Amino acid sequence: MFFFHFGEYILLLKKVFKKPEKWKIYWREILHEMTEIGVGSVGLIIIISTFIGAVMTMQIAFQLVSDLIPNSVIGQINRDSNILELGPTISALVLMGKVGSSISSQIGSMRVTEQIDALEIMGINAAGYLILPKVIAGVIMVPALVTVAIFCALIGGLVGGSATGAVSPNDYILGIRDSFNGFTVAVAMVKAFVYGFFITSIPAYKGFFVRGGALEVGQAGTKAVVVGCIVILASDYLITAMML
Repeated sequence: MFFFHFGEYILLLKKVFKKPEKWKIYWREILHEMTEIGVGSVGLIIIISTFIGAVMTMQIAFQLVSDLIPNSVIGQINRDSNILELGPTISALVLMGKVGSSISSQIGSMRVTEQIDALEIMGINAAGYLILPKVIAGVIMVPALVTVAIFCALIGGLVGGSATGAVSPNDYILGIRDSFNGFTVAVAMVKAFVYGFFITSIPAYKGFFVRGGALEVGQAGTKAVVVGCIVILASDYLITAMML
């Protein structure tokens, strides 16, 4: 069963990345999807990341109770954990739930109402027209959203640490700036790029091949989110193992 779905997924991607009939039409769709995926999700990402940063600061401060460890280490640990793991991965899991279910339901509804069949009868590459703009928008906007998530998490850590007295603003900022390794940002961006591809392509695959009615469309959306989250976590492990 796994190899059947994997093969079908690869064959769908082959259709998706065929040369478009008219780039002008695709470009308009790409801009629309960038707005849907990026601008439509930025508020949710800001709220979640800010609270994660604040909670992380308090938990790190709770565990580092030794007088031998400077308070600036709290900012350093919070920075690295958010850049390498929490920023990209938590954002991707949230986006898979929000964006992934939307994509699967949208394409699934078009399949059960025979709109996709109509496009194919007219000689249009339905897979490319419906999915390619979403994939391109995903690999562009998810890294941008992850950058926003990391920034908000660091700000949230500063605010949360200052409000609770866990760490002073000066110590926290010193920790953020101390021993910064730019390669961690490169790892985060690679993860975000890969996540953006999976967040759009897996739900699109589930929706594209749905059969039945409204009930099956809902089930396909649920399966897309579950499978997508598992793939994101597995790719997170592989990228971390290869790059760090």
